[in-house]
Amino acid sequence: MVKPLVLLPPVAFAALAGLFLWGMNRTDPTALPSALIGKAAPPVETVALGEAQMFTDADLRDGKIKLVNFWASWCAPCRVEHPTLKAMAEDGVEIYGVNWKDKPAQALSFLAELGDPFTKIGADPKNTMGLDWGVAGVPETFVIDGEGTVLLRYAGPITQKVLDEQISPLLAGENE
Repeated sequence: MVKPLVLLPPVAFAALAGLFLWGMNRTDPTALPSALIGKAAPPVETVALGEAQMFTDADLRDGKIKLVNFWASWCAPCRVEHPTLKAMAEDGVEIYGVNWKDKPAQALSFLAELGDPFTKIGADPKNTMGLDWGVAGVPETFVIDGEGTVLLRYAGPITQKVLDEQISPLLAGENE
């Protein structure tokens, strides 16, 4: 006769493994919660990046929906998303860039090589703005409505799927 206590470890292990599996499949792993959704965007605190025109808090509250994109020259996923940003800019989407924890010469070289999709840009070399916005890494993109309210935070490179499913519906809201 098998003693009931002998079955306890394998049953406990199976239950724990099932719980982990359920938890991993429950949500989108790229979706990071943000306390900013539905609230006013934190202040814009950047320094100049080369001769590029810097953006301000007023730019975030100009009545038009826009994106704020945190990026860096050393970031491989930023390079992957760059063609999507350029295509969006060519379609008239205003994208405000924040060069995050980067060296100015390398950031400017990145833009010279790949093109500059940003309406205005600033640098955040000491992560001052990034901390206020809750940036965990780059790329991270925020969709901001015309009053400066955060509508979406997306961590990771913007792909065509992300654009179609998450960002474009918010941008289309501007025309309604």
